[in-house]
Amino acid sequence: MPAERRGLGPTASAAGRQRIGLFGGTFDPPHAGHLAAARTCREALALDRVLLVVANHPWQKVPRRAITPAEDRFELVTSAVEGVPGVEASRIEIDRGGPSYTIDTVEALTEEERTSGRPPPRLFLIVGGDLVGSLPTWNRVDELRRLVTLVIVSRPHSPTPTRPDGWTSELVDGHGVDVSSSEVRTLLGEGRPIAGMVPDAVERCILRRGLYAVPR
Repeated sequence: MPAERRGLGPTASAAGRQRIGLFGGTFDPPHAGHLAAARTCREALALDRVLLVVANHPWQKVPRRAITPAEDRFELVTSAVEGVPGVEASRIEIDRGGPSYTIDTVEALTEEERTSGRPPPRLFLIVGGDLVGSLPTWNRVDELRRLVTLVIVSRPHSPTPTRPDGWTSELVDGHGVDVSSSEVRTLLGEGRPIAGMVPDAVERCILRRGLYAVPR
């Protein structure tokens, strides 16, 4: 597996600290809103790269519903980011195995740079505004808060998110892309069209792999 899909990869500069966006999620499936958020954050915050980090075992969601296998979700994300400058699929949490904790990913990426002799990157943790309230439940959240800048992306038709206390944070406008993975799954399960809700390459990958009750 190429290094750039696992972590920061070979493009990290030895001359200075890279600005890396970490956009983690289940991506079940990835949709147009995910890509819009990644692109917008990269531009607004002058990020060198944005990694879409595919969760191996999203421990907070597993009890509530069935999750598509990680390898399928990774292939969907890989399809989604194809040809999108500065946005990459990362399988670092899949390769690590077990429950996916953001703090473990942050520490692994920082250690990767240290052992390569490069300066530690500045890490920007990208989350949707609807997730801010759940941050206190995240694993080792106090350590995570010290290591990243939190980037909160607003969602269409929702109140402006509140910056949580104790975090270094940025607010980014989500630019009105109103779509959710659950809505895409529902439409696919009902055999209804999803044109425009996911990138064309993602829809082709869904059909090819027979996902979400779509026949092969």
